[in-house]
Amino acid sequence: MTSPTPQTADVVVLGGGPGGYVAAIRAAQLGFSVTCVEADNTLGGTCVNVGCIPSKALLQSSEHYEWLRLHAAEHGIKVDNAAVDLATMMARKNDVVAQNTKGVEFLFRKNKITWAKGFGTLKTGNVIEVKDANGNVTAWQGKSVIIATGSVPVQLPFLPFDEKRVLSNVGALQIPEVPKHLIVVGGGVIGLELGSVWRRLGARVTVVEYAPTILPGNDDDLVKEADKILRKQGLEIHTGTKVTGADMRADGVTIHVEKDGAASSIDADYVLVSVGRKPSLSGVDAAALGLTLGQRGEIAVNDQQRTNLPGVYAIGDVTGGKLLAHKAEEEGVVAAEVIAGKPVHMHQHIMPGIVYTWPEVATVGLTEQEVKASGRAYRVGKFPFSANGRARTMGETQGFVKFVVDKDTDEILGAHMIGPNAADLLSEVVLAMEYRGSAEDIGITVHSHPTLSETVKEAALSAIGRAIHM
Repeated sequence: MTSPTPQTADVVVLGGGPGGYVAAIRAAQLGFSVTCVEADNTLGGTCVNVGCIPSKALLQSSEHYEWLRLHAAEHGIKVDNAAVDLATMMARKNDVVAQNTKGVEFLFRKNKITWAKGFGTLKTGNVIEVKDANGNVTAWQGKSVIIATGSVPVQLPFLPFDEKRVLSNVGALQIPEVPKHLIVVGGGVIGLELGSVWRRLGARVTVVEYAPTILPGNDDDLVKEADKILRKQGLEIHTGTKVTGADMRADGVTIHVEKDGAASSIDADYVLVSVGRKPSLSGVDAAALGLTLGQRGEIAVNDQQRTNLPGVYAIGDVTGGKLLAHKAEEEGVVAAEVIAGKPVHMHQHIMPGIVYTWPEVATVGLTEQEVKASGRAYRVGKFPFSANGRARTMGETQGFVKFVVDKDTDEILGAHMIGPNAADLLSEVVLAMEYRGSAEDIGITVHSHPTLSETVKEAALSAIGRAIHM
């Protein structure tokens, strides 16, 4: 088949997820003509459609339900016979997603970005062929191309996704009933968040994690606190446990596990497999294009998001590293600005990460274990939410804020929080670290009272030996 004559644009973006659509908008702001190729019926990618946004909608709804059942009475509020209307909850989740996807479409119209609807295949010469739902093929050629094809969940060979009984994050967001027993294979962010949703709604939830701890790679103090709190809430957590096989049944799944040489089996009506994600090269034949890949199949880029191909950039999950929507967005901005000739670079060491359990987990920079292993002299400051006035008024006193700082310069090397609204509290620390700020910078900054943010101030003061309220 003869390839169609391509239309032209200054910038063509392959993928309309958080990285892709932000790159498209920034490129348009910089005066470029921009086309974004996206096969899904909606823009926003995994994050907006089947990831960040719908999961947070369900987390919020399930938190409300659990608060009514367990904590309303503490505030003098009597609620009898609180019940879950799952259909309404799911409808609200879908409506939230729709609001976000329509918002991205509005931004495309506002910035005069062309949405080429269809499956895009990158060809040589910076040409992307686009095949729509009816089989029609068009093509776009960009002076520059930005690959933003995202990632896909990793499957276990003996537990392939059917999205009915064996679920990825997609299926776990639309289970038609509250499970009697949900097994979560993987104790990372996605597994703990979605496991928390269904536990709050009434399911028995068992988490099976191969690593010695949940949330592997995080600060030890943070992991210990999260493990303690989540177990107390009712999650059954089995760490250091390997899943060795599975048997499908009409009404569920039996998984076979092994721990310390002892084998056993666990029955459940649903299994969520959440053992990580891998770069998606859908529509990108790296070998044919001569595109250099990394050891894990990710597209290799430099700190300006350039690939080895002239005029071709890559951003987001497809480049590996931390698979975070906000990382993809910032990389998209960098790529667009590099195309515009601006002297910008992406740096990854100050990249916040959040787990939206309750309480929330928020972290940035180096863990205490990483700093210790480097041989660098350091100090630690901690402050508990139980000593914070606002947290007490909320009845949300679990957790702490922890700083790791350089012993000699007081520079903030890392911050690790678990507590109410920790996701929002982290931002001032990220800003301080961007400027290589010190714990004292935060500690002497006036924080409104009474606020949860005072825990950050006090933890910073603790790091320099000056905590007031502890």
